[in-house]
Amino acid sequence: MAAVVQSYAAIGDSFTEGMGDERPDGSPRGWADLVAAALAHAAGGSIGYANLAIRGRLLAPILDDQLPAALALGPQLLSINGGGNDILRPRVSIDAVADRLVAAALDARATGARVMVVSGGNPTRHIPMGPTFARRGDALAVAVRERLDGSGVLFVDNWFDPHLPELGYWSVDKLHLNALGHARAAANVLAALEVPVVAPAAAPDGSAPLADVARPRTAEYWRRYVLPWIGRRLTGRSSGDHRTAKRPTLDPVRADEL
Repeated sequence: MAAVVQSYAAIGDSFTEGMGDERPDGSPRGWADLVAAALAHAAGGSIGYANLAIRGRLLAPILDDQLPAALALGPQLLSINGGGNDILRPRVSIDAVADRLVAAALDARATGARVMVVSGGNPTRHIPMGPTFARRGDALAVAVRERLDGSGVLFVDNWFDPHLPELGYWSVDKLHLNALGHARAAANVLAALEVPVVAPAAAPDGSAPLADVARPRTAEYWRRYVLPWIGRRLTGRSSGDHRTAKRPTLDPVRADEL
């Protein structure tokens, strides 16, 4: 990196909020928290860190609501994640999602912030209608990469990570990364930023042992996770309705706090 990062803001959906990597008190941690901790370690003390991501958000509210709030904080580094929930809806235009995501990233970069677009991991081997969503996710990742090529905006492509599709990186709902999956996503981001990875479990070579997660049988899995998920998508509801950001301001954080 050209300079030590002193402030970092993250926006997005459940992937950036950290769902699937919960602390003992139930609050989400996730890859963005791990990245902030590593940045604080690299800075030799603490940095300002904000995480405005909210689970279930489509790209439009991420860019309409979270992005202006994040830019108003004036972070040196900004990560943008979005579009994952859009491709799970019954109908979606991949080009429209990619166009808006990239345009927002370029506008954010014009403010002087260092900007990176971070894609989520690929859960489609293990969820209903997986092949359909896999085609959409593949197309979106390719479209974003092509549009950002040469732009100065960093693209961290977790979707095509060769290890993250393995079930051992996913939580019991098979839709959100578990702690090991978030550690690997953090390692991908830090490698792109050329920042040393602090946690051994976040090694980017895939050598860490996969988690052995107790998973419900098929009927229970559908009752607990799939049917509510389908119902929300058919009715336009979100698991994040009425939720607020977990870290809305650039509060100081040290490497040993997260």
